[in-house]
Amino acid sequence: MDIRFIPATQQDLSLIVGTYNSTIPSRLATADLEAVSVESKVTWFDAHDEDKRPLWLVICNGDYAGWMSFNSFYGRPAYDGTVEVSIYLEEKFRGQGIGKSCLKKAIDAAPKYKIHSLLGFIFGHNTSSLQLFYRFGFKNWAVLPEVANMHGVMRDLVIVGLKV
Repeated sequence: MDIRFIPATQQDLSLIVGTYNSTIPSRLATADLEAVSVESKVTWFDAHDEDKRPLWLVICNGDYAGWMSFNSFYGRPAYDGTVEVSIYLEEKFRGQGIGKSCLKKAIDAAPKYKIHSLLGFIFGHNTSSLQLFYRFGFKNWAVLPEVANMHGVMRDLVIVGLKV
């Protein structure tokens, strides 16, 4: 399997949002309860740049498979070395080991961006994502019990972390 990571451009935003929106019905990957618009994600997109907070398209055997990004944590200068890793894959590419390639890329790329701590914000019931991160040495750094109301079902948020 040939997996590549290429910097996303503004023209890719509708593709990125489509992948993100495809995860909402499962209630596993995001706390959004309804589809988001491309326009609502422009500021988020603009917060990424190839020099500090990359947003990559994940390409598998020449096909778009999803995206991965480094997102600033808490927005204060003292936290510049800490980022949240977000990985969103198209449904047909899930469960094929691409997430492993994404986390390997994140860990390997971290020093280039002066990142010392990687975080994952994962729902406690998303056992497949938690297991993926644990396989790469991430540990539970926090559990926020029942902080997400998913249409009347209260869900925990697990924050996993890795020092790189």
